[in-house]
Amino acid sequence: MSMTIFKQELKASWRSVVAWGVGIAALILVFGSLFSSFAKDAALLNEMMSKFPPALLTAFGMNGLDMSTVLGYFSLVFLFIQLCLAIQAANAGFSLVSIEEREWTADFLLAKPVGRAQILTSKLLAALVGLIITDAVVWITCIAIIGLSSGDRPYDAKALLLLLLSLIVFQLFFLGVGLVISLLVKRVRSVTPYGMALAFGMYVLSVFGGMLGESVLEKITPFMHFDPKYIVAHGAYNTPLVLISIVVIVISLAASYMLYERRDMPLVV
Repeated sequence: MSMTIFKQELKASWRSVVAWGVGIAALILVFGSLFSSFAKDAALLNEMMSKFPPALLTAFGMNGLDMSTVLGYFSLVFLFIQLCLAIQAANAGFSLVSIEEREWTADFLLAKPVGRAQILTSKLLAALVGLIITDAVVWITCIAIIGLSSGDRPYDAKALLLLLLSLIVFQLFFLGVGLVISLLVKRVRSVTPYGMALAFGMYVLSVFGGMLGESVLEKITPFMHFDPKYIVAHGAYNTPLVLISIVVIVISLAASYMLYERRDMPLVV
């Protein structure tokens, strides 16, 4: 690994990391502050939700939720957290290599006495550090807000820990897939449309999978691999689905190294 490239990548991404961390923490605080209001009328809310069409509840990730419990309520909030973190990780994956091509600095970077594998490793590690920093902010905020909101209501600490730890693999999925797609297309002019499309596309697949009962769709999207309702209900991961995410991560990263080694970089002439 080239430490210079690693430091430069971290320096270039720190504002984005801070923005995502602060933004998601604010989201958690806003939703967390509403739990006490929901808990007071939980019975009425659960009764009202039971009258909604199952397809509508599935579309909004509200089917099977007990809003009277802190983790039941937090399962709904966690879905929005996942969506935000998916966009962040996908953007990081798409921009990892494409930024050099957009800014016409690829030839300058590759002229250095560092192999392409080392360059990509340095970039990946810098991106991973940025994602872990964001995850750490999410972990601290979630633990604090749940501790304050729950009051004397008990909750499964193990389920909460599993939820929070799942974010690392969840984001690695989008980082790896975003990176390999960016290397498969000719040029990524803007990472935002690609990142949004990947994150929301996977979320829509999870919605349709739940509505239609299609197990094939469940196998594709990490939103189903790390379904917060399943983790809270069972206090464990859905291991076969989690393994699919891990396999996709390994394959996408391995393919990224092969594609990056063979990629023709644009040169400034």
